[in-house]
Amino acid sequence: MTTAARISGPEDLWEACRAGEWAGPTPGVCGAFVQTNLVVLPHADAFDFLRFCGRNPKPCPLIETTDPGDPEPKLAAPGADLRTDLPRYRVYRKGELVDEPTDVRGLWRDDFVAFLIGCSFSFEEALLAAGVPVRHVEAGTNVPMYRTSVPCTPAGKFSGPLVVSMRPIPARLVPLAVTTTARVPQVHGAPVHVGDPEAIGITDLDRPDYGEPVEIRAGELPVFWACGVTPQAVALEAAPGIMITHAPGHMFVTRMTNSELLAV
Repeated sequence: MTTAARISGPEDLWEACRAGEWAGPTPGVCGAFVQTNLVVLPHADAFDFLRFCGRNPKPCPLIETTDPGDPEPKLAAPGADLRTDLPRYRVYRKGELVDEPTDVRGLWRDDFVAFLIGCSFSFEEALLAAGVPVRHVEAGTNVPMYRTSVPCTPAGKFSGPLVVSMRPIPARLVPLAVTTTARVPQVHGAPVHVGDPEAIGITDLDRPDYGEPVEIRAGELPVFWACGVTPQAVALEAAPGIMITHAPGHMFVTRMTNSELLAV
């Protein structure tokens, strides 16, 4: 049995990540469970980042913030370890990407605060159930993500551009995609833009800044949602001494279910 076939819930994925058996992206993995972006910062930078999230709720909807030094997200995923249970991480030092490890135990500090931020992968189950196709899931690839010309509202040292994810949607289904995702603001909610990518500073959809390009077919429109990779773009501007995030598309899967978000 393959590793993918053995993964039916979050605990299976955590175990596979810890064992080095899963380092790939997570679209479509544990589809019923809420996936999150990860940002880890020293306590000295955490309050500014918390304010940044509060001022930019579309790209940074907070699911949980951990206590300093504690790698266990006790509310969203009790029993998990944020140092080992993601497929791949990114490590930034002073705004520069320096590593993409699969384990950050050796980097963990007693003053680290972890932020779990809602991810649009968590509304894809609802899109599919509503009959809206999700191209990157069909293709088995990572979602395409783009830096835009839209600035986020700054807070302290944190400022930078909005990052968006894109899904091609048949034009007749765009209203359904909007209303379906609007029900879950905890995972980015409704799209921020539909149609002309150049209107938000994207010049070439075939060259995403993160993830992989997808086919846009006749009769489809590109639909853009705010993306939790935004903090990684912000990291380049803010240049904190150290910042650990998930690798784009390689999310943390919580014990929370997508149906729980719809019930809120």
